[in-house]
Amino acid sequence: MSDNNSDTVLDAHSIEEIDNWLKRYPEDQKQSAVLAALRAVQHQNDGYLTVELMDAVAEKLEMPKIAVYEVASFYSMYETEPVGKHCVAICTNISCMLMGSETIVNHVEKKYGIKLGESTADGKIFLKVEEECLAGCDGGPMMQVDHVYHMKLTPEKVDKILDALD
Repeated sequence: MSDNNSDTVLDAHSIEEIDNWLKRYPEDQKQSAVLAALRAVQHQNDGYLTVELMDAVAEKLEMPKIAVYEVASFYSMYETEPVGKHCVAICTNISCMLMGSETIVNHVEKKYGIKLGESTADGKIFLKVEEECLAGCDGGPMMQVDHVYHMKLTPEKVDKILDALD
């Protein structure tokens, strides 16, 4: 397969990032870079994947398109619909729940007038559907904002973090 379409759909930063990941794997194992490639193109497109971008990743990695769609729909870190600029994922698994994650979820929903799975009207914040576990159990309640962990949250800490977003 040629990279002609992928080179016109993917921006220079995404191509560079994908190429850097491809160097980590044997030439015949390009599909190993699919998670990183999807992350790069999702970032390129303001937080969500389009069919055109997924097709370009499939072409770049010499994978069947359906295999890329399956990965994008399986993992919770990928969005296939437009969402707010900043992705906020609050862990609601048992450890965080016992440490007060319900209070944090309720606080964010009330403050921004949205529910889990919704974005603010201005497109600034996307409150991801409940996360099963973000693997920060010792620091609960915790959330991830644009892939950065924030632990031992209080409503005041959450306000400070989210109010600082551009």
